[in-house]
Amino acid sequence: MHNELLTITNLVVKLEDKAILTGVNLRLATGETHALMGPNGGGKSTLAQVLAGNPSYPVDSGEIVFAGKTIGELAPDARSRLGIFLSFQYPLEIAGVNVASYLRMIYSNRFGKSIPPVKFRSLLAEKMAIIDMQSAFSDRYLNEGFSGGEKKRMEILQMLILEPQLVILDEVDSGLDVDALKSVAAGIAFLRRKNPETALLVITHHARILDYLKPEYVHVMQGGKIVKSGGFEVAKQVEATGYTHL
Repeated sequence: MHNELLTITNLVVKLEDKAILTGVNLRLATGETHALMGPNGGGKSTLAQVLAGNPSYPVDSGEIVFAGKTIGELAPDARSRLGIFLSFQYPLEIAGVNVASYLRMIYSNRFGKSIPPVKFRSLLAEKMAIIDMQSAFSDRYLNEGFSGGEKKRMEILQMLILEPQLVILDEVDSGLDVDALKSVAAGIAFLRRKNPETALLVITHHARILDYLKPEYVHVMQGGKIVKSGGFEVAKQVEATGYTHL
C-alpha cells in the first residue's frame, strides 16, 4: 500500500496582484507517477517552482504538505534535503563550476556526509553510463557549451545522484530527439527500480515521454488550477483533440 507523500490544498499564488495559481488541489502517494499537462500559461511551471521553494513565487494562501511536514516556509535547500528534486525547463550554464565537483557537493549536502573524490568518481561513472553520458562531461563546466539534450541529461544525472523521494520534471522532454528521450527515460526507470517509493510529477505537452513512464494519473491544468484528472487515456485525448474541448 502506498503512503501519501505530497498533498497540495487550495494553493493560490499571485504575482503583482495577478493570480497565477487559483486553487490547486493535488495528492501524490509514494511510488506513483502523475503527469501534468495543459496549455502555456496555465500555471504548470509556476506550480513546479512553488513546490521547489522558489522565493520569486510566494504563496498567497493554501498548504503544501510533504512527507507529513508543512513545507510552505522552507527554503529550497531545505526542501532538497527532504527529498524534493526539480529538473529545470531551461538549465543554466555556470562557468567555472566543474561538473564532478558540483555533483559531489550536492551529494554531500543531500545525504549529510562527505565522500572521497575517488569513490565519488566511481559512483558518477556508474550513473553517467545509465543515461549514455560520456565520462568527459564530468570535467567540463556545468552546462557550458552543452546542447539542449546534454543539458537535459545533466538534469537527470543530478536526479540519479540525489535519489530524491519526489521528482518534478518540468518539460524534460522538450527539444529532445528519440535517442536523448530514451536516455532520459532510462535514467528515470533506473531510479524507480532502485527506489520503488519514489514519486514523479511530470510536466509535459506531449504524450510520447508518457509512453515510457506510464503514469497512473494524468491531470490537465488550465487557468491556474486542475480542471480534469484521469488515467493515461486523458493524455491520449489531449494529444488527439487539444485542450479546447476542456
